[in-house]
Amino acid sequence: MLVIGFPTGALLANCFVLAAEAGGPCVVVDPGQDAEERLARALREHRLTPVAALLTHGHFDHCFSVAPVCDGNDIPAWVHPDDRVLLSDPLKGISAESRAAFGGKLEMREPREVRELSDGAELDLAGLRLTVDHTPGHTGGSVMFRSGTEEGGRLVLSGDTLFAGSIGRTDLPGGDHRAMLASLRTKVLTLHDDTVVLPGHGPTTTIGRERGSNPFLLELGDDAPAAPHRGL
Repeated sequence: MLVIGFPTGALLANCFVLAAEAGGPCVVVDPGQDAEERLARALREHRLTPVAALLTHGHFDHCFSVAPVCDGNDIPAWVHPDDRVLLSDPLKGISAESRAAFGGKLEMREPREVRELSDGAELDLAGLRLTVDHTPGHTGGSVMFRSGTEEGGRLVLSGDTLFAGSIGRTDLPGGDHRAMLASLRTKVLTLHDDTVVLPGHGPTTTIGRERGSNPFLLELGDDAPAAPHRGL
């Protein structure tokens, strides 16, 4: 599997490109602010053709460029229905302070084609099979995408559910700390330790590393289910 990642915008949200191999179709995950130029460069360099844009959640720093990327390549965007409204009304997902910083204006629009994600769905895109895990907490429609690799590895694109050493904040509109804890127990801590985590911000990590050192996961203690006993 080919994985390309780069930070976007002032908040350094990670955008990822996944493909079975160079010179073929690919999916784009979280095309955030100012993603278009770097994305186009990566597609040219690796001779890739996007077939879909996948969104881990609807915050603008992760999907600000989704409309131009999708419409410019005639591809659909995939988002959980609970976050779909944020594609056309991004101010609903940010704090009052952030709204003031943008002067109360932050304009986005939906791409021409939007498809909705559901928990447990299997997406067959670009020669890849991606499993959707609904992980509410950071937002109501947050999801993670899991996949296996031909080499036998496992990876998860965790969005803002899980970071290296931390988790996503839950104090923004649509956030829910109890829901986040439930998502961590049932969707994160049940993953295999060798699963590589591609987070929405910051460096990559593994589930095993986070299980043993992430303070938010350590706090769950014995309440968390035994791991691993999930598919990918």
